Amino acid sequence: MFPGVVGIDLAKALDNAFAHLRESTRLIVDLRGNTGGGIGGLRLMSYLTPGKQEVGYSLTKKRKEKGYSREELPRFDRIPSRKSTLIWLALRYGFIDKSILVVTEGLGPQRFHGRVIVLVNEHTASAGEMVAAFAEDNNLATIVGAKTPGRLLSGSAFKAGSGYIVGLPAAAYLTWQGKLIEGRGITPSVLAAQPPEELIAGEDPQMQRALELARTL
Repeated sequence: MFPGVVGIDLAKALDNAFAHLRESTRLIVDLRGNTGGGIGGLRLMSYLTPGKQEVGYSLTKKRKEKGYSREELPRFDRIPSRKSTLIWLALRYGFIDKSILVVTEGLGPQRFHGRVIVLVNEHTASAGEMVAAFAEDNNLATIVGAKTPGRLLSGSAFKAGSGYIVGLPAAAYLTWQGKLIEGRGITPSVLAAQPPEELIAGEDPQMQRALELARTL
């Protein structure tokens, strides 16, 4: 998953990981089984493209009926480096309409740009699908694996007691190209099956296919 609502700890972990990949000329991002989470996936998307680039936006029913311009929606384009900033974020975004535009952070060029593969499967959902859709729509990666389930809505969570949390959809999510992922999913450009018997035998045909493609990029 992408833990944390804002993903500060995840962003730091990704920074450490990519620091070891500065000389890499190929990259495989394995999102299989990633069921989503918070906006921390923005840091991953930001490593896939050098500049600031629109990812997509959430849209509430109220904002849609009122009328809107996607370019004028409140922008979220930076994961803060300190948790003390969370107070400022809560004040900025906590009391406004949930229609928000997501933009990458502009982390600069990477040697692997243009030679990226993203692995997905039927368990890649929510924010995981957001990453895959962004990479696909902007030709930043080749998507490999199985079709995703199409579970991508902006929601709110509430504690219900006894350790339970209730999650309610609050807004639809559309890519910058206007694609709705909810209920549709993402079909990889390179389909690769994952037969259970091969997994039991310790083989990973989807990853093997990704490795084969990476060597040709």
